[in-house]
Amino acid sequence: MKHPSSRGFYAYWDAKRGDALAPDRSEIEPGAVRELLGDIFVLSYDNEAGYPFRVAGTRVSALLGRDLKDASFSALFAPDGRREIENIISYVAEETLPAIAGITAATKDGGVAHLELLLLPFVNRAHAPISLTGVLAPFESDRGTLGDFKVTSWRYLHRPQKLLPRALRKLAVARGFMVYEGLR
Repeated sequence: MKHPSSRGFYAYWDAKRGDALAPDRSEIEPGAVRELLGDIFVLSYDNEAGYPFRVAGTRVSALLGRDLKDASFSALFAPDGRREIENIISYVAEETLPAIAGITAATKDGGVAHLELLLLPFVNRAHAPISLTGVLAPFESDRGTLGDFKVTSWRYLHRPQKLLPRALRKLAVARGFMVYEGLR
């Protein structure tokens, strides 16, 4: 993660989840991340509607020059890149695994703006709509209204595994028949 907003929100989200895969949506307190709220959004997990925004911070809305409530998130991306972002969103929500992506966007003057996208899942509960949150933060300021987003790079953020003794690591990768020496 390169952007301070992404690092800050991820650290808060990670602390809230503790040992769980993800925190419950009710555990996220907006006041605790007050300085980051402009870059934060919440998406509804609805593929047919293009993953609409439930909430979008003021800076996120300013990047696109409009209120984003109920607007399709995947429609922000160029048509040839929508399937990729939809696959990433699906994996984040269904596998409860955060992702970070580098994004470029076209500016009004024909230039290119660089942004960082952080996608964070909430824990899935029975009989409750699935949603996810994240950060969309530009690296350059005052680029005007942006459009035609493209994913330039992305990766999933796996939780670091605890170090295991060497013998246990060997057992984890062993397959099939094993011979243990030294016993008579």
